[in-house]
Amino acid sequence: MKAVTITRTGGPEVLQLREYPEPRRAAGEVTIKVAFAGVNFADILARKGLYPDSPKPPMVVGYEVSGEVVAAGPKSSPFKKGDRVVALTRFNGYSETVNVPPEQVFPIPENLSLSEAAAIPVNYLTAWQLAEMGGLRRGDTLLIHNAGGGVGLAALDIARHIGARTLGTASPGKHERLKERGLDVAIDYRRGDWVKAVLHHTGGHGADVIFDPMGGSSWKQSWRALRPTGLLGMFGVSQVTESTLPGPLRYVPLLQKMPFWTPVQLMNQNKGAYGVNIGRLWTEKEKVAEWAGTILKGAEEGWIKPHVDAVFAFDEAPVAHTYIEERRNFGKVLLAPKV
Repeated sequence: MKAVTITRTGGPEVLQLREYPEPRRAAGEVTIKVAFAGVNFADILARKGLYPDSPKPPMVVGYEVSGEVVAAGPKSSPFKKGDRVVALTRFNGYSETVNVPPEQVFPIPENLSLSEAAAIPVNYLTAWQLAEMGGLRRGDTLLIHNAGGGVGLAALDIARHIGARTLGTASPGKHERLKERGLDVAIDYRRGDWVKAVLHHTGGHGADVIFDPMGGSSWKQSWRALRPTGLLGMFGVSQVTESTLPGPLRYVPLLQKMPFWTPVQLMNQNKGAYGVNIGRLWTEKEKVAEWAGTILKGAEEGWIKPHVDAVFAFDEAPVAHTYIEERRNFGKVLLAPKV
């Protein structure tokens, strides 16, 4: 079995394709022949030695796969050989074969391809949790940062289904495609003051809910762009990659720029903040499974529309990581054993 391996911490060049024995299936697990594995920013942080949950190198990362069941657990398992499935994996997704507990495996709707299904788990579950915890409602104004990324497009689908108005920050080259997918207002975060732009498009009130994966100074600015009674949903710290300091020291400039709130400040400003990390929600498997079922039903009904931007072969994993780090992707980036 081949698997993309992070051989040591460092740049994309540390990703290598290595040979491993076939993984032994524990009782009750589902063995999946991987067709596609999702690439997420957490994988990049793990490669850089900045993701605290990841194993130590050499390691195989990957939080989501789609493929075909080649072996299942006892007769009580709902899956059988040949079933098309999508699964959440706690690492090891960048492999030709992976074993997964059945509660983390879901059947793929007939109208979805294997590649489209692989674009769903991490991005759409993250966006769904952000919307749930943020209490996003019809008529609310939602600001989506990095709107052209995987979570951004997922959040756009969900917001449109709920009936919220959407603002999104993105580079100008992505604006037209975002509007085609239903974004109401596209904002160029690279030019001018995007906080002023948000206030302008909300009549001076600010956004009701903001989804921000940037961290650091971006959270401070998002707080300013939030209206009273609004909520800031934080789900990433991508600004950490901008630092040139070694290892975990990269977090120092980020921490210095972060907002720090006291309970009194929150009360006086009538605002709130919350955090989302789907990779830390393994103790809530029933809740996650319920969300996944709703999302996959949405894909079957057509209001969830996963978009795959690029597929790279396993041996092109360094190119895939670079593609995401350079913010060139519009939607999901996938790895496949062969392309």
